[in-house]
Amino acid sequence: MTSNKPINVWQYKPWWCQPWSILLTGATLITVSWLLFHKVWLTILVSIPLLTWMSFFLLIYPRIFIKSVTNEMNKD
Repeated sequence: MTSNKPINVWQYKPWWCQPWSILLTGATLITVSWLLFHKVWLTILVSIPLLTWMSFFLLIYPRIFIKSVTNEMNKD
């Protein structure tokens, strides 16, 4: 018995790994780096890895997860 319910990667993740917590953590760290140092170059240096991390977990990882689950379901 299969359901037509869409696959949601976030239902398998704990509260601290939800989209809101990823966005809040990234935005907070970028803001804190600016408020502490007031240096554009340092804030950019902090922002690049954080934005990469956020982009991966919010955009790329869910697509990979859905593709993987769909492939596994089609094998059966």
